[in-house]
Order: sequence, then C-alpha cells, then structure tokens
Amino acid sequence: MTDFQFSIAGMANNGRRLLAMTLKHPTFVTSILVAGLLLGIRHMGGFQPLELMAFDHMLRLRPDAGSDPRLLIVAITEADIRMQNRWPISDQVMAELLAKLQRFQPSVIGLDVYRDVPQPPGSAALVRQLQANNVIAVRLLTDGENDGVAAPAGVPPARVGFSDILLDPDAVVRRNLLYAKSETEALSSFSLRLSLAYLAKQKIPFQVTPDYLKIGDTVFHPLNADSGGYEGLDDRGYQVLLNYRSASNGAELVTLTQVLTGKIAPEQVRGKIILIGTTAPSAKDLFLTPFNLSSEKSPKTPGVMVHAQMVSQILSQVFDERPSFWFWSKPGEAAWIWAWTLIGGVLAWQLRHPLSLSFTLVVVVGGLYGICLVILLKAGWVPFAPAAIGLIVAGAGVIVYRLLYDTFHDALTGLPNRALFTKRLQGVLHARESSAIPLEKDAEPLGVPAIAVLFLGLDGFKAINDSFGHRLGDQMLVTMTQRLKACLCSGDQLARVGGDEFAVLRREVWNTDEVTQLADQLQQQITQPFKLGGQEVFTSASVGIVLGRANSDYEAEDILRDAHTAMNQAKAAGKARHEVFATGMRVQVINRLQLETDLRRAIDRQEFQLHYQPIVHLKTGKLAGFEALVRWQHPQRGLVPPVEFIPIAEETDLILPLSQWIIKAACHQLKGWQQQFPKEPPLIVSVNFSGRQFSQSDLVEQIEQTLQESNLDGRGLKLEITETTAMTDVESTIALLQRLKSLNLQLSIDDFGTGYSSLSYLHRFPTNTIKVDRSFVSRMGDGSEDAQIVQTIIVLGHNLGMDIVAEGVETAEQLAALRSLGCEYGQGYFFSKPLTVEAAEKLLKADPEW
Repeated sequence: MTDFQFSIAGMANNGRRLLAMTLKHPTFVTSILVAGLLLGIRHMGGFQPLELMAFDHMLRLRPDAGSDPRLLIVAITEADIRMQNRWPISDQVMAELLAKLQRFQPSVIGLDVYRDVPQPPGSAALVRQLQANNVIAVRLLTDGENDGVAAPAGVPPARVGFSDILLDPDAVVRRNLLYAKSETEALSSFSLRLSLAYLAKQKIPFQVTPDYLKIGDTVFHPLNADSGGYEGLDDRGYQVLLNYRSASNGAELVTLTQVLTGKIAPEQVRGKIILIGTTAPSAKDLFLTPFNLSSEKSPKTPGVMVHAQMVSQILSQVFDERPSFWFWSKPGEAAWIWAWTLIGGVLAWQLRHPLSLSFTLVVVVGGLYGICLVILLKAGWVPFAPAAIGLIVAGAGVIVYRLLYDTFHDALTGLPNRALFTKRLQGVLHARESSAIPLEKDAEPLGVPAIAVLFLGLDGFKAINDSFGHRLGDQMLVTMTQRLKACLCSGDQLARVGGDEFAVLRREVWNTDEVTQLADQLQQQITQPFKLGGQEVFTSASVGIVLGRANSDYEAEDILRDAHTAMNQAKAAGKARHEVFATGMRVQVINRLQLETDLRRAIDRQEFQLHYQPIVHLKTGKLAGFEALVRWQHPQRGLVPPVEFIPIAEETDLILPLSQWIIKAACHQLKGWQQQFPKEPPLIVSVNFSGRQFSQSDLVEQIEQTLQESNLDGRGLKLEITETTAMTDVESTIALLQRLKSLNLQLSIDDFGTGYSSLSYLHRFPTNTIKVDRSFVSRMGDGSEDAQIVQTIIVLGHNLGMDIVAEGVETAEQLAALRSLGCEYGQGYFFSKPLTVEAAEKLLKADPEW
C-alpha cells in the first residue's frame, strides 16, 4: 500500500471515529429526540395555534402595499342604510346604482350582496341590470352547517361565483378557495370570476389541471393539508394562502350615497373592477383577519374588503409578478426544526453560566424570528413556533443532562465518579440475581465467570502536585486517563473514585491471571514518563484487586471498600505493585480503625506513660540523662508498643497533641530529678521530635511555655530530629531549628547515616549532637565496614563541633570500640532497658558506673 493510500485510509478511519463521536454526543442525541417529539406534536396539530399567531404577527410587520388602483369598493355603510331607511336595500336602489356605475364604463362589477329574494320595488329593473355581461353575482354554497344562498334570478351560471371566504379554526380568514368541483359542475369563486372577467378582455387564458390552476403563465399551487403551519387542514378544492395587500381596505372606497348623488368622478370607475358590498356592522358581514386581531377600534373586516384583497392577490400575481406563498416540503421543515434544536443543544453545552446562556438563547430566538420574517417578506412560510420551542427545549434538555452528568461524572477527566461506578457495579450484581463474595488470592480457578474490580492509586502524586502545581497535575491525570483507557476492553468500566484514585470494573473474568495481567498493563502505562512543564516526570501505581462470586450479602460498596483495602496493602508492601484482596486484610483494617478510635480516647484520658532509657557518658561511665520513650497502657490490651500506635498517630495528626504531652511530662519529670539528684553537669532528657510538628505555627511558643511552666532550663531538654525529616525541606528546617535554639535547647540528629544527608547542609544545622543509628552499632566488629562508618560519623561530628551518641549498645565489645573511637555517649540494653519512673529513680539513687 502506498503512502497516499495509507493517508486516505487514515483519513477515512478518523472520519468514521469523528462521525461515531458526533452521533453519540449528548447534544446530537438530545436534538434528535427533541426534534422527533416536536414533529410528533406538530403532526397532531399541537403547534398550529402558536404558528398561526406567529404568522399573523409577521404579516402585520410587512410593509403596506396600499390600495390596488385596479379596484374600487362601493360600500353600503351604516349611514346609507339609515338614509334608505331599510335593509336589505330595495331592488330599485340597487338597479339605479348599477346603472350609474355602468355609465362610467367599469371593466367588471361584482355584486357582493346576496339577492336571492326580490326586494321590491324595482325588481324587474334590477333583473335587467343584472343581465349585463360584466356583472358578477355571488352565492353561498351549501355545506354541513348552512343551507346556502342562491344567486339572483336571471344571472347566468357563468357569471356567478361562490363566496370564497374560508375560516380557520380560530375564525381568522387566511385562505381563499379559488376553485372547486362537485359531482355535477365546476365552481369558481367570486374573486376568481371577477379576476377572469377582468383578464378576459386582455385574452389571458385560464387553465385547470389536477395539480394547479394557471392564468396565463402564472401558476396557482393549491394548499396541502399540512402546508406552512397548518396540520390537518381541510384542503378540498383549490385553496391558496391569502396574501393580504394592505392592512386596510386594499382598494379605494366610495359609498352608495356618493354614487347615487353623482359625487364620484368617471375615472374612479372607468376600466376598474367594482365591488359592491356592505360595510355596515348591522349587516353582520364581518370577519377576523390577521390585521385586526389586536385592533380595538375595528375588531372585524367587512366581507367586501376581504374579497377585494383576494381579487387584488390574483391580479398582482398575474400582472405584477407578486409571488404567492411558498412552503418547504415536510423533510425540509423537519431538517429546519432539527437544526434549531441542535443549535439550542450546542449553546447549552458550550455556555455554562445561566445568565449568558439565557441572554444568548433570547438573542438566538430573536434571530430565528428575524429569519422567518425575512422569508415571509419573500412570501415564504417556514415554521417558527416548533423551531423556537425546539431551540429552548433542547437547551433545557442538555442542561438537565449536564446536571445529571456532572452529578455522576468527574469534571476533569469525564470519567464516571464513585457514585456512578458503584451504581453500575450494583447493577451488574443484580443482573446476575445475586451479588459477590471475595475470592482469596490463592483460590482455585473460576468455574463460572466472576466480576473483577481493580482499585488503582498513584504513588506520590501529592509530591507531583506540590512540585508542579495543580494545573499540570490535572494535565497528568487527563493524560493518564487516556493511557488507562487504552488497556481496557470494550465492556470494561473505568472511573475516577478519588483525587488520584481510579477503579476498573471487568464484568467477566475466568481466572485470576487475566486480572493480574490487566493490573500489570495498567501499571506499565503509568510508569511511562509524563511530560509536565517540559520535564519528564515518573510515577507508579499500587493496585488492589477484588474477584467476586455470588453471595447476596456482598454489595457494591463492600467490593469497592475491599479493593481499596487491597490497594493500601500494596502501598504498605512497597508500592508499585498489586495485591489481591484477602479476608485477613479487612480484619487488619478493622483492627487499625479500632486502634485509631482507642488512640483518640487515650489522648483525652491520658492513658500514656513515659519510660526512660539511660544515656551514659562513655568516658566516665556516669549517667548523663535519659531518652523519654512513650508507652500506651491500653485498658483492655495492656501495654501497646510504640511501633503499633506511633505510625497511626503520625498519619492522623494525633502525634501533635501526643508530642505536646510527652514534652510537658518529660520536662516536669526532669526538673524534679534535677532537684532531687543534683549533678554537674545537670541531667538532660531527650525527646523524639516528629516531622508533623514542623507544620505547627505555634510550636516554639508551646515549648517555651512548657519550659516556663516546668521552670526547666532549656539546656536540659534535647529534641531529636530524624535525618530524613531534617532533609525534607532544608531551609524551613534550619529556620525552625534556629528559633528552637534561641530557647537554649539542645538539638540532635537522630538515626544518622540511614538517610541521605548532604554535607553542604549538615554544617548549617544548629545541632549539638549526632546520634549513630543502632543498625551500625549492632554490626560493629574488628575491621568491619560498619565500624568504619561509625568512625567516619564520629570524626565528622567532632569536626563540626558536635558530640556523638551511639544507640543500641548491647555488648562490652561495642562499648570498648566506641570508647576507643572517642564517642562521648551511648545508650542501649548493655546499660539498661527503658525504665519506669520508679525504676529510673532507683537507678539515680544508686548512681552506678559502667
């Protein structure tokens, strides 16, 4: 395959992935669902009232085209009726009206008044006038509600049109029924008859096809049942949407009295279409139009004016090329509605702030309305109401989705959070009609598929966050999430369940090797270097594993808890490894929790006591002081060794109140001994100093207050700081030690040689003593490497002006070796084990020499 073919294949794969991601995106899914719902509601007519209201409002915003110069309305007003003193107007007056109009040579006269019943006198004269070839009469067709009204007697059918005013469900006139066919005849509307009569003189042909009407080259496409904003419209016959010319009459208007009294000019009539009809409210020939729905002065429009608008529409399309209303197809309208729902969803997805989102939605809805208005000005009717509602509903749907998503997902990585992971894990358990029990790490191979939960915790992530900052730390977590995903199968579930903790659910596991291999893969991905701020950063992860079989008492929270326990066990065993959960681990956790609870109570109840191990001056063999060592006298368990409770105290910060008590108790005890057993130099007491105490802002003040309360000279108190603690933050350590030194305290570096001290810093520490770790002293022998290390430490300390204390002295040979090397002090079981207060006092009284 060529490079070009590889490139094309890669682009195709990327395209497919992008398409798949798009189709699954919440905004896309929400827009499809909302659009489908809206189209269903629209199909049932749910949006028709709103859409018709929007259409009317836009229609009122269109520019007014003014009166049509080809038309003249002769209105029978309320004043005309009072003057004639009767209604209907007599046939004689109507005949006179027609005669006077005919003198001015009108093109066509349309009598928009029902005259099926003679109104003498003058009936014969009216019949004669109605025989004129340019007179068109109106009749009302029979329907299910009305019996209909016949045309005046003597008017041939070719010059009779039916009343073409149709009412929408809200009683507003928006349509014009131009043409219809019954079983026996073809029927033309009143406005079509007038228009054709006017056009006949110009020899413009008229054609009827099954799909449309055609006048000359102008095609009139009939409305469908669902054209525009209509749904389920009665579309019998050839109906068109009435394209109002003007909000007012649409034609010049004169009154009956004006014509009868000769107060009109011939040019007002000559060559025009004349419509005769009533505008008097008492005649009740009034209709609602889009223009007077909100009008209080003129709530309804007379029928003759509506007919004038209809005639003007036909003539304008034929002569002026004024377009008729057009509509999109159903697929086009569906795509239009879906597009706006998608826009609403995208806006809600991108804009998080409620005010900015609300403002933007208002602006966009206004823009949608403006687009629909511009299209209406071009005689197009596209859906506004369902599109606007879709925009808002889709936006609201995405907001709800985001709220639910944020509730159950991690904001940084997008992964499910602990709550959702637990819920899905519980769903897997319930799907199997039971839950699961843990399998031990050495269990037999699985006979049936089990579930596996892996709990992954990063090693040392806090240090990375502190060093590089939270922004780069977050970047590392995002990158790591992508790496972890690459190790998983399609059915696996990855979640972020804590700051630097992740969980993986594998639904079907057949053997433990499969899970341990997955743990190895996850750890290998994490051990690969991360690029942070241009630097390579390395980390590792500890993994706890739980395998599960059926048991109704073991729930999802239990599984996650046990996986976390196994992870902690992996960290305790050295980190960067994995551990399969064993039941004994839970017992250890419970015991530790109980011990922590008891420890908190012990501090309040002062269940602690100090034991004192002698420190001996090696040259004289005399007692120089003691190291204070804390012991816990548990009410049920008896004496608890420090190795069990000190680490817990360190982790929970209980070491702070405990250390404060130790210093106070040791200082008061030493002051009493100094008074009871005066020596020169005075006795000293050494107290171990916890690294946690470095975080206390008032540490120096606390110790100063303790010295004052015990009335102890500061030189009698020696604080022992481990080498590792001293080197954690050198500058801060030096600053704190100098403040402590100002209290005349003695300072000692404990366990020297086990850490990683830098000699460039060591000489800056204001310490008095270096304490040689027992691990070196215990292995001293003639010519041994450890003896050389001890010698080096002693020489180094002396060169820095410090004295040396060797701990762990257990034999006379070790004592002799230390004396020969010039070590000043020693402590250990060779001299004495840690003593109670009473035993220490007996020793002081005996004043032994070693």
